Amino acid sequence: MVLPSGFALPSLPYLLVVAVAVVAVGWLLVREAPPVTGRTVLAFAPWMVLGSTLYVCFQLGVVPDAVAPFAGSPTVYASTFAVAGASWLAARRTARSLAALAASGGALTVVPTAAAVGHGLARGTLTLAWPLAGIAAAAVVAAVAWRGVRRLRPNDAAAVGGAGALAVFAHVLDGTTTAVGVDVLGFGEQTPLSAAIMHAAADLPTASLIGVGWLFVLVKTVLGAAVVVLLSEYVREDPAEGNLLLAVVAAVGLGPGAHNLLLFVAANPAGF
Repeated sequence: MVLPSGFALPSLPYLLVVAVAVVAVGWLLVREAPPVTGRTVLAFAPWMVLGSTLYVCFQLGVVPDAVAPFAGSPTVYASTFAVAGASWLAARRTARSLAALAASGGALTVVPTAAAVGHGLARGTLTLAWPLAGIAAAAVVAAVAWRGVRRLRPNDAAAVGGAGALAVFAHVLDGTTTAVGVDVLGFGEQTPLSAAIMHAAADLPTASLIGVGWLFVLVKTVLGAAVVVLLSEYVREDPAEGNLLLAVVAAVGLGPGAHNLLLFVAANPAGF
């Protein structure tokens, strides 16, 4: 099995709605061909978080039944793409399109985040210290990793800019929050490949001293930095496609990282 647990498609009517929305928005985006720059990638960061926060609410059972099928995995990411793409098209009619895009994504993210936090408060499972420690650790590790990229590969770092830094931070955040969840809070890892890395760390002599999550943090940090460096040439040659790939790389890290963070804030393993 290579799919994470919880992977399930909704019933056919919901699936058709999502498919039509994705195809329609995708067609409009291809037709308009808006420029994709590093700033575009940064503007989409709140939308990357939105999909994950919606999925957390789905897991917690706080999404209304009528729309819950749109928030399951993996449908939530297609649903979010459709809304994000439509918002991008609408924002292009404004004077500050990318700022409007980022603001709308951020505003929408507040709703499921508040719902999840409210769930944690109501059930007495709200936990802040360790999840916030995961963010702090990610900020420090990502800053060191990005500084290393800038020093060792300055031209590559300049080519990817802020989008590259976001991608590195995103993968480090996934790593640190996963480590906190597994080593401190007692959550299990849902993704088989990630679990395999931590199973390998469990066989090392260091497991009893520093846990198993450190190896996952290391792998995610190195992987994030390496992929960003590899994509730098693509960004130079074809900025639109290169930045689009950077956005995908950032989303693959930021989505799981944000999911871990909010889930750990709102729930504990004993009650989940």
